[in-house]
Amino acid sequence: MNRREFMVTTGALAGLHSLAWGTAGEVRLSALEHPLAITMWDFSWLERRWPGAGYEDWDEVLDGLVSRGYDAVRIDAYPHLVAADPSRVWELVPAWSVQDWGSPAKNRVQVQPALNQFIRKCGDRGIAVALSTWFRQDAGDTRMTIHSAQDHGTMWRKTLDTIAADGLLKHILYVDLCNEFPLDIWAPFLPKGTLRASALGTNWMRDAIAVARAAYPDLAYTFSMTSEYDTWKQQDVSMLDFLELHIWMAQASDFYKQVDYNYERFSLQGYEYLVDRAKPLYESNPQHWNEQLRKQIEWAAEWSRYAKRPLITTECWSLVDYKDWPLLEWDWIKDLCELGVRTSAATGRWRAIATSNFCGPQFAGMWRDVDWHKRMTAVIHSATIAAE
Repeated sequence: MNRREFMVTTGALAGLHSLAWGTAGEVRLSALEHPLAITMWDFSWLERRWPGAGYEDWDEVLDGLVSRGYDAVRIDAYPHLVAADPSRVWELVPAWSVQDWGSPAKNRVQVQPALNQFIRKCGDRGIAVALSTWFRQDAGDTRMTIHSAQDHGTMWRKTLDTIAADGLLKHILYVDLCNEFPLDIWAPFLPKGTLRASALGTNWMRDAIAVARAAYPDLAYTFSMTSEYDTWKQQDVSMLDFLELHIWMAQASDFYKQVDYNYERFSLQGYEYLVDRAKPLYESNPQHWNEQLRKQIEWAAEWSRYAKRPLITTECWSLVDYKDWPLLEWDWIKDLCELGVRTSAATGRWRAIATSNFCGPQFAGMWRDVDWHKRMTAVIHSATIAAE
């Protein structure tokens, strides 16, 4: 495979575990002997900064991330807002009111210089930064000014320009041009019903990446995915430097159908069903549900081998949606996540592995179990990566 080199400079990271290091402190993901431990802080890193929201003190939470053994963090860079006006204060519309990612109500953010400040703090700690975007909706719906793949790529190029201007590109692990492409909720600028496997979807990915790559050829690029897994052999992913697949037991089975959870974004009905039905259903036959997760991970490894592309997963393993809530317990969620970590690590296909999509300070029941995180990141760091 004509794979690009993945590079990020390191500091404290070098002391965390034994990796394959390049020259001048650069770690090359394509040459790693062991995967990185990564977490997803989405748009929470910037939006959840009111008292008690978890990200008020970046120094404190980043130190907490390092102490738990993590090497990398995936965040929203808000490229459409940076491209429009990096220093403007933007009013954001909530993506949901019941989830604990981002803000559950109207909020205001200023992306720059905050983005560069956060990247610098990560770099100071040896934490690599993966840039992504959920194309958050602002009051003027700036994301709808994207009319072509070239527009999409140009927004990212302009965003990378602001990072490069401060000499911070050395801390960037990769660029994910759109979260879970091409779902309507995150890519509403596409014609409704666009499929990644279609000519439009394929060409969009290729052309958008080409714009960014022309300006910054040394970075690694991808589009993260969580849908159209049934047509994986028909999909052209040759323009991607790696596959960023989101994998959950609940997605890989009919678990949510049996619970009657329907991704409600502004109603608590789904959480009421989770309280009453989710853990009892899992505990009624844990072997069955565990096997659904194992099969999905094994399939992802098969796609990786078939496409000759390595894997990274930043959202994963148990349920898609969960939080600290009355009568919701974390024990079985952590059990499923441990199964996901150990199973994915054993395949040799992953270059970076998350422990869940709840590894952030706002999910107290998961975050406060420091020993669990240390055990999981140790598993990730001790895994080997298969030779191509």
